[in-house]
Amino acid sequence: MKKFLKKLYGLDKRSGIEEEEIEEEVQDQDDEDLYYENESSKDKEELEEDEEMEEEIEEEEEEKGSMPAEIEDEWPAEEFEEGQLSIDVFQTPKAIMIKSTIAGVKPEDIDISINNDMLTIRGHRELNEVVEEQDYLFRECYWGSFSRSIILPVEIEADKVEATIENGVLSITLPKAKNAQQIQIKVKEK
Repeated sequence: MKKFLKKLYGLDKRSGIEEEEIEEEVQDQDDEDLYYENESSKDKEELEEDEEMEEEIEEEEEEKGSMPAEIEDEWPAEEFEEGQLSIDVFQTPKAIMIKSTIAGVKPEDIDISINNDMLTIRGHRELNEVVEEQDYLFRECYWGSFSRSIILPVEIEADKVEATIENGVLSITLPKAKNAQQIQIKVKEK
């Protein structure tokens, strides 16, 4: 090691430097190297302790379950999860129109409600056959409860709302209230 350090620092080629001075510089370098080796071994020990603590925590969580009991009781079960219904909303001069592909849903399984200026569509689509998870090649269709709420941009006549299903497409017609219809105003020049 000393020969290597002498060559590294060019100490073996210095002229006018006593052998004792070279030895002192090499010894200083050795002491510094030893200090850094001790520091890095401390860091390794700390890392090993941290890893051991993490493993203990993981083992405790596995024994207890994935969530603390008080949180797990409040967490909604899978049966309460809802998918979001895709919709198109557009307007005509006299109505707001909503369309959605809703294949596989019976009309009695759909609930449409209006509260102030919010329209909510809720429903449930059920898969009638049992398929094992490992048998699926693709699984893109949503089965279960779904809902969608939108804020209506204009006032509507709630008592004249119509909803129909044809070929798996839900259509909702929301007639605009008379005072909510768009009126064209012509600007006159004076």
